[in-house]
Amino acid sequence: MLKDCERPERQDGPAEGAVRVRLDLAYHGGEFSGWARQPGRRTVQGELESALQVVTRSEEPYVLTVAGRTDAGVHARGQVAHVDLPVEVWAEHREKLLRRLAGRLPGDVRVYRLSEAPAGFDARFAAVWRRYAYRVADNQGGVDPLLRGHVLWHDRPLDVGRMNEAAALLLGEHDFAAYCKKREGATTIRTLLDLHWERVPADPFIAGTAGELAVATVRADAFCHNMVRALVGSMLLVGGGHRPVEFPGQVLAGRVRDSAVNVVRPHGLTLEEVGYPADDQLAARNRAARQLRTLPGN
Repeated sequence: MLKDCERPERQDGPAEGAVRVRLDLAYHGGEFSGWARQPGRRTVQGELESALQVVTRSEEPYVLTVAGRTDAGVHARGQVAHVDLPVEVWAEHREKLLRRLAGRLPGDVRVYRLSEAPAGFDARFAAVWRRYAYRVADNQGGVDPLLRGHVLWHDRPLDVGRMNEAAALLLGEHDFAAYCKKREGATTIRTLLDLHWERVPADPFIAGTAGELAVATVRADAFCHNMVRALVGSMLLVGGGHRPVEFPGQVLAGRVRDSAVNVVRPHGLTLEEVGYPADDQLAARNRAARQLRTLPGN
């Protein structure tokens, strides 16, 4: 059963007598079965809703809406969610809620900011982009043990220049069906705003033998299921010399899954940031994002 202040996602704001609260949060996804609540499984949403129910002394849970539902094993340090709380509950708990959640939540999930959301805000539909990072170590000796929980090991050297050439061919609005796990009734049309690779120190604070990481920055207006991990998988084939630079673009144009493209493991992926428009544009973005997208000419 849901609290009375919860509104269906098609609504633009909270019900009368409720306040929409924005949560900025982070989590280590290693021991979670993803974001979304699932019976009998440990999830980020489940932990947060349980903690919120306890610290507000509520009989029923308040349901969270998230900017992007991450898969099992995927991390986040810039995730955004919202929850609609009765005005009296927010008034009673707002000054102490952050500290109380910190005392109740397990160590692998943290809410680090709570704020009353402006009119028109919806964590999911008002977002204009999401930015992920995928981290890969191609050092032949493997991954630094202290980084192994969020870095993928690739046992051959990667050519970042070639991967960036391939990435440039994927930018823009396309049907990414070839890189997504299809869901009934859902579009796979997305606008890929940024995709590039760079070399960064494995640990910028410690000089050691771990070498550098190859890090992909992937930013789009939205992502479909498995999209980032499949894109990374295709570019690793290019960077390792197994496929030509044109290969990821050819897969995209085919609009069907290619058996050569592996969906890389989730632990290298982190949701870094979610972008929103100015407050006076939130409501318009919220409504526009709910429309089913098609490509020009379709």
